[in-house]
Amino acid sequence: MDDGGGTAESRTYDGDSSGAGGADAGGADAGGVDADRAGAHDDGGQDAGARDGGPRERILAVTAKLLAEGGREAVSTRVVGAAAGVQAPTIYRLFGDKQGLLDAVAADGFAAYLDSKTDLEPTADPVADLRTGWDLHIGFALANPALYLVMYGEPRATPAPAEVAGLAILAGHIRRVAEAGRLRVGEERASQLMQAAGHGVALTLIATPADRRDPELSAMAREAVVTAITTDTPAVAGPGPVTAAVALRAALPGTTALTPHEQALLRDWLDRIAAARE
Repeated sequence: MDDGGGTAESRTYDGDSSGAGGADAGGADAGGVDADRAGAHDDGGQDAGARDGGPRERILAVTAKLLAEGGREAVSTRVVGAAAGVQAPTIYRLFGDKQGLLDAVAADGFAAYLDSKTDLEPTADPVADLRTGWDLHIGFALANPALYLVMYGEPRATPAPAEVAGLAILAGHIRRVAEAGRLRVGEERASQLMQAAGHGVALTLIATPADRRDPELSAMAREAVVTAITTDTPAVAGPGPVTAAVALRAALPGTTALTPHEQALLRDWLDRIAAARE
């Protein structure tokens, strides 16, 4: 059991990831049960379980449900194992430790988030698409608060692959705004502003009881950021150096008139102009 009377492996899994890793590396848990044999017992055959992903998918589904119902504190080896019909060594083998399990659930959550975003076709207005992306992000956070906290609640030394893909989608939205001549700051700064503001609003709303949330907070923050980083119309006549530099920087990868060295030099100059204040 996890509290006081638990097995050595369940206590290690919930409290000390290095111990869990040691048990897995040795091929057996503290009680001498081989992890692969435990996995075979769970599905009537380890090879079949590995082929259909049964134990992993059950564990992830149970963990996601526990997170949604009780938050991070509700996730323990004992509860997950009992609900998923697996033994602790199987969890060690598949996820390493509790954080590994939570990270895997977060990765699935990121993937679901990406699916909800990539299903939408780009419109002719890249700024409108940027607004849509913001609304999807906030909507996902409010619909899945516990999962969002696992994903964004703590700084990550190494972002999950799906998180990296999500940031790439945001960068793609920003790039389209720049290509349209409607970005008034550099692409990196625009992306960072959208990311920081979006996460801040989402976490603030999650921490606020539903009956006390300001229904206009997200839209106000979104418009403040959009106003700060975009122009109302494409800048054609006299746009100023920053907007012109941002637009040219966005179009630079499509040119073949410059050598790689010349492109790198021009890119550096344009980045310096874009970072300056008009």
